[in-house]
Amino acid sequence: MRFDITLILAMCTLAATACTPHDPRPQQTAIDRAIEDSTRPESERVLDESRHPADVLLFAGVEPGWAVADLTAGSGYYSRVLSTAVGENGHVWSHNPTWIAERFTDMNMAMAQLAETRTNMTYVVEPIEDFATDIEVPLDAVFMVLFYHDTAWDGTDRAAMNQAIFNALKPGGVFLVIDHHAPEGSGVQFVNDTHRIEARIVLEEVTAAGFELVENNAMLANEADERVLSVFDPSLRRRTDRFVYLFQKPL
Repeated sequence: MRFDITLILAMCTLAATACTPHDPRPQQTAIDRAIEDSTRPESERVLDESRHPADVLLFAGVEPGWAVADLTAGSGYYSRVLSTAVGENGHVWSHNPTWIAERFTDMNMAMAQLAETRTNMTYVVEPIEDFATDIEVPLDAVFMVLFYHDTAWDGTDRAAMNQAIFNALKPGGVFLVIDHHAPEGSGVQFVNDTHRIEARIVLEEVTAAGFELVENNAMLANEADERVLSVFDPSLRRRTDRFVYLFQKPL
């Protein structure tokens, strides 16, 4: 879906074989169904305006049948919509790091209960570097939403984390990272203060693991955010300037 359709058609003509371009309708239908899912809590629906989940899933290329890991899923906002979008032939491994599960026990219990109600979801509690230990199939996608900055202060071995993600994906699989912009040149200075990280750090670290950058999308940009206030400041809550990186494991 991220390839030049003109080139695809030309290749088919040269090969003198029947070739049908990718039909995006099943994908769009699955994503629409995921967002409209009547079981989604209202507390999650109100976040859609600022998170644009349909656009994010479409950007990542999520399709029915995909195997996806949602790393540091928190209370499961993305895990829930991913589960519906990939359907009964797909699977979602919804993960939280051990320290998150231990600190937020109510959330941990709620995530375990959610996974029990969905046959295509498995809840994983492991250090993030070990998230894929028991995943026996190659993944189509890995999501990490608004947590990469936390791995820069919570003791995560980020090189090992990115390598584990790379190894868990099939060739051509994608790694989606969304996080809050920090000021340019600040690196990881504010990861445990304002909860922001410089996008350059993410780009350098993820590509060092062997990934290629597909696109840096501005769908969650906010030019009014000067990138200096805490992401929890009431004036910016849920409206921060965020980067959306899509990386791909080479074919």
